[in-house]
Amino acid sequence: MVNEIAELRIQYLFTMASSCTQLCLQGRNLLRSKAVARTWQYNTQVRHCITRGSSKILNDCSINNGNHTTTQTRQRWKQQMFCYSDLATKHLATEALENKNVEENSTADVVAYKSPLLPIRDAVSVPNMPLDLDAAAEVSALELISEEEAVSITVPSDIPPASISLKDYVDKSETLSKLVQLGVDLWKLEQRPNVGSMLLKLDFNTDVAPRLLFLKDIGVDESRFGHIITQNPFVLTESLENLHSRVNFLKSQKFSPEIVASMVSRAPYILNFTVKRLDNRMGFYQQQLKLSASNTRHILARLPRLLCGSLEPVKENLKVCEMELGFKENEIQHIVITVPKVLMANKRKLTQIFDFVHNTMKVPHDLIAKFPQVLNCRFMRIRERHQFLEYLGKAQYNPDLPNYISLERLVIMPNDVFCTELALAKSADFSLFQKTL
Repeated sequence: MVNEIAELRIQYLFTMASSCTQLCLQGRNLLRSKAVARTWQYNTQVRHCITRGSSKILNDCSINNGNHTTTQTRQRWKQQMFCYSDLATKHLATEALENKNVEENSTADVVAYKSPLLPIRDAVSVPNMPLDLDAAAEVSALELISEEEAVSITVPSDIPPASISLKDYVDKSETLSKLVQLGVDLWKLEQRPNVGSMLLKLDFNTDVAPRLLFLKDIGVDESRFGHIITQNPFVLTESLENLHSRVNFLKSQKFSPEIVASMVSRAPYILNFTVKRLDNRMGFYQQQLKLSASNTRHILARLPRLLCGSLEPVKENLKVCEMELGFKENEIQHIVITVPKVLMANKRKLTQIFDFVHNTMKVPHDLIAKFPQVLNCRFMRIRERHQFLEYLGKAQYNPDLPNYISLERLVIMPNDVFCTELALAKSADFSLFQKTL
């Protein structure tokens, strides 16, 4: 049985030796004659080692057939394999040193060799340079370096490289931490595209602080800084020259400094509009509504969003008031001057309120235009109060008749005042009536 095992191992050795020979023959065209001679010398050494190992295995098997066990034979087999492994390693190191002088006719930059007899070893890559193991030694932490080298050392930042939330950067970023102290809602800003990365790139002293001083100089209260930056974070990227030019334009249009500060606080995007664009917006309202300059300033001061909002809902509501609701030009002017929010109101809400007031409550156009606050009220509030007055028999909106109730008082008064002064009823009765609707 031992002889059979030895024969199988010898066959395996010769098979591997033939594979090694084929590898050497494949590399013959890539190396010079000296490299070829070295390869054949290596092949001869491998064969000699294998033959010597196989002969010793046969001798051991024949001499110790009855005295030694199979375990000793396996140990000798391992010794022969280690001999072959060491020989292969020395050969590869020698080849690496000699490949430095190989001519440029070699088409491969790296010669890789992987022995089939060494399945546990990776392929050895031999570059066209001497193998210097000492060069890979790491520099000691205690070694002295020059000042130039010390300055060139880069220290990695503590700021996380990537995150889905700005809260991970607040403790590391001075800009974000101070914006939080100002009352900026970072959770709203991080939901907007590219705003979070923009804020992280800003420096508080050079980018943020000068804009805050600008807002303070034009009269904006410090408590409004957080709201302004939350609504319009891009004001931090606008140049101070542009900001000053836009504020100066508003003042040149006879807006007082207090009104300008109020407009910026309530509509921060005004600061992002160019002077030409602001001038075009003011001209649009003055021409479309045929208002005087003072009335135009009046509606813009009350609703500054008209300067920086979309013009499409404004144009649509003007057409609705004229064509669908049937108001005249002078009536529309009075409505807009009194309640500028009508220009930006929801079209469906506007038509629903008008239909109920005009068709159900029987209020004519001139009275609605005279008290346009009704168009800016909640629909449910108007319906509940009218039905309660109708239930009590007091729903009378004609100024020429007794017990007249104006639309202004109907929608402006709180519930308790409405009950005591208009309905002449108890608040509890009105609450019970509301539950029946």
